Amino acid sequence: MDAPLDSTSSLKLSVIIPARNEEDCLGDCLRSLVNQAENGWELDQDWEILVVDDGSTDRTASIAAEFDGVTIMQAPALEKGWTGKANAVWAGARFARGQWLLFTDADTIHEPGHLSRAIVEADRHNAAMLSYSPRQIVTGIAQRALMPLIFSELSVTYPPAKVSDPESSLAAANGQFLLVRRDAYFANGGHEAVKDAVLEDVELANIFKRRKLGLRFRYAPDAVATRMYRSFGAMFEGWTKNLALLFGNPLSLAAWRILDLLFLFGLPILTWVLYQRDLRPIFIGALLLIWARNVWRYYRRVAKSNFPFEDCVITPLALPLFAVLLYRSWFHHTITKRVIWKGREYPSRNR
Repeated sequence: MDAPLDSTSSLKLSVIIPARNEEDCLGDCLRSLVNQAENGWELDQDWEILVVDDGSTDRTASIAAEFDGVTIMQAPALEKGWTGKANAVWAGARFARGQWLLFTDADTIHEPGHLSRAIVEADRHNAAMLSYSPRQIVTGIAQRALMPLIFSELSVTYPPAKVSDPESSLAAANGQFLLVRRDAYFANGGHEAVKDAVLEDVELANIFKRRKLGLRFRYAPDAVATRMYRSFGAMFEGWTKNLALLFGNPLSLAAWRILDLLFLFGLPILTWVLYQRDLRPIFIGALLLIWARNVWRYYRRVAKSNFPFEDCVITPLALPLFAVLLYRSWFHHTITKRVIWKGREYPSRNR
């Protein structure tokens, strides 16, 4: 559906934040946005911030109201066939006045001045869609060990250079930071075109890529950071929702990660047992070389996650959890065909 832009009242940018029970993080997000120095831009004269309250039952709306220049709107009633996030951001997009639309999550923190630079970057690369993978803020041993594993797999499955290559059909995007040119967005259906997709960001990126509108994707710690999950339960539910959609064969990937676990921990134990039984030193040395080679290959892969060294080191502790999440995600998307997120249940549309 087209949303004509009134040139007399248009803004350079609209920042659209869907928010459902985000009282623990929305304040930090808005603070990082309203305090930006955008090369002479003035909030509500050159750009705007829209918070779309998606049926929150906590202080989300009242926190947003504390910030001058922030517009708060209520998401419309959720109709059958829509996910909550798609419904909220679509409402925000149709209300927005910006020539560029930035969809960003309530758990993001934006670096000063990066909004205008993002638009310049998109223009420079002729990209109607620019998406950033934020620096991930993690807390607790489970998050610190698991998140690098998942993001290393994402970096291998969706290499940013290949995603950004117009000659490649591979597409990806991160809904935590998704900047789109307004005319291209509405001309191609916007979030209404992906209204039932659990991974609406990737689906929208696929549309832009197929229609050769220009897609750029990169890791951007210079621009934005995010703390995706505030608890183990939220992390468990979130990755159950996403993993089977992100990776083509989650069961095969789970099996490979279990093999990693066996090589990393089982091979040294086997070597020690054989040593105790007086196996010839040359065979002991060969086993240790095989183990060292697998350790090197494992950590070279995990290093692609862009997480700190100390977090990458402890990732083997999370290999069983990663395998469980991959299986659980596959089970929900393939067997039960239902996923749950933020108190809502959605039918799976596994690609």
